[in-house]
Amino acid sequence: MIDNKDIDSYNETGYLVVEGILDATELGRLREAVDRLVEGSRFITENDELYDLEDDHDANRPRVRRLKSPDRHDAVFKALVGNAKVLDVLGRLWGTGIRFDVAKLNMKLGAGGAPVEWHQDWAFYPHTNDDLAAVGFMLDDMTEANGPLLVLPGSHRGPVYSHHVDGVFCGAVDIEAEGIDVSAAHTLTAPAGSISIHHVRALHGSAPNRSGDPRRLLLHQYCASDAWPLVRPLSYDQYCAALVAGEPTIRPRMQDLPVLMPFKPAPSQGSIYENQRSATRRYFA
Repeated sequence: MIDNKDIDSYNETGYLVVEGILDATELGRLREAVDRLVEGSRFITENDELYDLEDDHDANRPRVRRLKSPDRHDAVFKALVGNAKVLDVLGRLWGTGIRFDVAKLNMKLGAGGAPVEWHQDWAFYPHTNDDLAAVGFMLDDMTEANGPLLVLPGSHRGPVYSHHVDGVFCGAVDIEAEGIDVSAAHTLTAPAGSISIHHVRALHGSAPNRSGDPRRLLLHQYCASDAWPLVRPLSYDQYCAALVAGEPTIRPRMQDLPVLMPFKPAPSQGSIYENQRSATRRYFA
């Protein structure tokens, strides 16, 4: 699926886009599964373990901002966790076994789907090493207009920025205060069925969806099998159950990496959207 040039590009920029991972049949099944879960949100009035709702959500016009851990709620999503093409790509990038961590489907509905402020995933869940990546399954075409992922190339090799306001975690970087120039950010556009892969330390975000079309991105967080979490530790049984490639190891690979722990916890919990409510200065209008 990828060659040495792709691997070098990922190591240089912190991201990769691979087209043709999902075929039309697979896309159709996933979209139908999304529709089933969204239909179930009609009479949900507040965020819960599955639904993260837009502020204007109601029964007549369901507007779901995120589906949390959809693999726990529908077999179609669960089957995707071990997608052989994705595991082959990650295996080429890391050369290790692979552990699945968590899934979330950011819906970003047409005409105003919520932005995600600039952040680094590493700020939320640092590990013993940084061979972690978010794989984004593009369920719709990602275009310049519908709020695609933006990644600042090379940022995965730089500092870990503060994601705090007054000592409290907010899940967002104050771009102005940190003096970061994001004008060179790359836009990850590609047709439906493609995937994006971004490094856990890559600085990234996304603007509102200004088109009339949905922009559904299913994100799977994967980790190298020798990367162990520094926050929310796993039991050995949980670790083994989450392995999707390779053998378990009780020897974490340790790297000398910058780490800022996500404490004190954000006052609003449940998702990055809720965490970022307490950010005092926003980049995306």
